[in-house]
Amino acid sequence: MKRRDKQLKSRWKKYFYILLTLNVVILFGIILLIFWPVSSSNIPSTEQVDEQKSSQFIVRTTRSNLNDLVNAYLDKLLDNSRHHYSIVLKDDVHLIGELPIFSTTIPLSVHFEPLVQENGDVILKQKSISLGLLELPNQKIMEYMKKYLPMPDWVTVNPKKEELYLAVTNMDIRSNFKVSIEHFDLEANNLAFKIHVPYESLGIKPNY
Repeated sequence: MKRRDKQLKSRWKKYFYILLTLNVVILFGIILLIFWPVSSSNIPSTEQVDEQKSSQFIVRTTRSNLNDLVNAYLDKLLDNSRHHYSIVLKDDVHLIGELPIFSTTIPLSVHFEPLVQENGDVILKQKSISLGLLELPNQKIMEYMKKYLPMPDWVTVNPKKEELYLAVTNMDIRSNFKVSIEHFDLEANNLAFKIHVPYESLGIKPNY
């Protein structure tokens, strides 16, 4: 009897670890699909996702993992650009790069505070900004950013409000997945994304 109980426990442990591994693989695959850019020829429809024809998932990650994905995305985006920049996620969002000023390039450093919007987009509100040792108005520096730094189509630079608007709900994602931000608390390392997976993208036709 005891031997049979041990066999049952061993079998349940085996199933548990198999299920856990599958969940980790699926979540990692979804995150890669979210942040990897697609070609302009495969732009999905911008129509609002029909909640009745999709499933919704919450994916949680860490600052470190998201930082790696964001910069991999930027490397791909800026592959043929003369101007490069990177993002560092710590207690805030730190943009580091260079801007062409007076026939040379000058180091750029901007700290942003992320503000999640009700629709799942996020605003990066400028906290501090510097362009080398030049004493320029913040709005002027952001005008240079808007002019010279390549940005994804879903990112809008607003010099007057001194902010970036990240319309993540309009990102072009493979398989027509839609993403929105659920939580974005960098200090608490609490980052969560809501993912809508249309049934049609998986070849599924609901019977309703």
